[in-house]
Amino acid sequence: MNVTVYGLSTCDTCRKARNWLARFGIEHAFIDYRADPVPAEALKRWAAQLGGWEKLVNKSSTTWRGLLPQRKNPGSDPEWTLLLKEYPALIRRPVVVRADGSISVGFSDNAFKKLFGK
Repeated sequence: MNVTVYGLSTCDTCRKARNWLARFGIEHAFIDYRADPVPAEALKRWAAQLGGWEKLVNKSSTTWRGLLPQRKNPGSDPEWTLLLKEYPALIRRPVVVRADGSISVGFSDNAFKKLFGK
């Protein structure tokens, strides 16, 4: 199975997800989106597949709370992609992209068991 995990190398949840994948023998690539930013087209595709930008952005993060009020209401895809390019920590993590192009966001043991049939 071809799996790519996007996140931050310093994120505990990303580490847990990667350890879970390793424990179950699921090969995967990891991309730290601070070091290797996600292209705008991929971000738009993720948001569309998840049901909107609100599902992709972590609004409970300290990064979000620290934004100026006018930055918290992007009105278009280009504004959202610019915000996420500037503040990659706003993207919920981890983002898991499977070979078929399906996307999942976040990690829990039960969710990954369902996602990967374990």
